[in-house]
Amino acid sequence: MAYFSVGVDLGGTNLRIAAVGEQGNLLEKLTLGTQIALGREQVIRDMCEAIQQITQKYENSDTLLGIGIGVPGIIDMKTGMVRGSPNLPGWAGFPVQAEIERRLQTRVFLENDANVAALGEKWLGAARDAEHMAIFTLGTGVGGGIVFGERIWHGMTGMAGEFGHITVEPEGVPCGCGNRGCLERYSSATAVVRMAREAIAKNSASELSRAANSNAEFSAKAVYNLAIQGDEEAKRIFRCVGWALGIAIAGLVNALNLSMYVVGGGVSSAWDAFSPTIFEELRQRSLVYAATDPCPVSSSKEGRGAAGQVDPGGPTKTIVTRALLGSDAGLYGAARLPMLAGA
Repeated sequence: MAYFSVGVDLGGTNLRIAAVGEQGNLLEKLTLGTQIALGREQVIRDMCEAIQQITQKYENSDTLLGIGIGVPGIIDMKTGMVRGSPNLPGWAGFPVQAEIERRLQTRVFLENDANVAALGEKWLGAARDAEHMAIFTLGTGVGGGIVFGERIWHGMTGMAGEFGHITVEPEGVPCGCGNRGCLERYSSATAVVRMAREAIAKNSASELSRAANSNAEFSAKAVYNLAIQGDEEAKRIFRCVGWALGIAIAGLVNALNLSMYVVGGGVSSAWDAFSPTIFEELRQRSLVYAATDPCPVSSSKEGRGAAGQVDPGGPTKTIVTRALLGSDAGLYGAARLPMLAGA
């Protein structure tokens, strides 16, 4: 009899659920709207009903190992409670894990969404051949996760991996966390739009201004489209994204000396626009990276910055690369949690 588990990606907009086999084979995937406005009870009910809908199809032939759930927030790993989440108002302090286990009568594993994305990339994605890795997830904000071997590193209180709040510019742009100059304020989708609007305020006749005026939902993707068309202001914005990421990654390379650092999330689709600047900063700011750079300076600009691919160059090289699983990284990582619990 084969084994499978269910991974859940609980987002502020979408609820995504997948049944995944023990070899990483996708059995089935569902996507629903997350009805946050209707309250916690409704979201949990929708989630449990969808999980049951999937598991009932496979339980007669396969053995369910459990349910893994990636949540956008800080998780109390001992109690299975959400300690805080801006995308899930009213969930703080509620025993989410225990409640879902009660309803489904199976093991449930609650985890931060960036952590499960890291685990997914480690299992089946860009870092599948790396011994240890870290991920930066660039979305509305910036998240992060660290995996040693096949285990997520939680730190003392489960809050490890808050890469979005690494300071990259002392006394820089104020952040909602209370700090100034956080990575999140320079390398997230929100940051790209902020920098674009600041540029528009200085030059209302720019291509950025025309793009913003023609699109009510002006986004980081629109800025990227201008960058690849050669617009200098848009290119400058993505160089800033790479500059900030390069500083943050350089600090981790120096501190942790891991074999791989992966950049994922929606903004990573603009990899070719910001990655050359990452590598420029890494060489200048990290002695460890300079000693373990997998590509000569003369060839790295074309080979790695443009295509997003690197030559591993052996086990003593530091690899910084784009994630491979896209939005499914969190689903696969969440599904992996019950499998590892029995290992």
